[in-house]
Amino acid sequence: MSLEQIELLESMGLKLFFVAIFLLIGLAIQDVLKRGNVPRFGRFIVWLVLFLGCAGFIAKGIIEAAWEGGGLG
Repeated sequence: MSLEQIELLESMGLKLFFVAIFLLIGLAIQDVLKRGNVPRFGRFIVWLVLFLGCAGFIAKGIIEAAWEGGGLG
């Protein structure tokens, strides 16, 4: 394997790891909200914050990819 292939594999592995972590966090939050009988508005706020965190992470990845593709990074 060349160095470029290893770097690509590491990059993809890290991204998949973060997807798995976000999924597990979501499942844990769902369980806590269900067991705690949290009101509907509270659940909405919790999921909104979680979604915005994920969206920010995804936007960061897209921006990095665009900058690297354009020769800025």
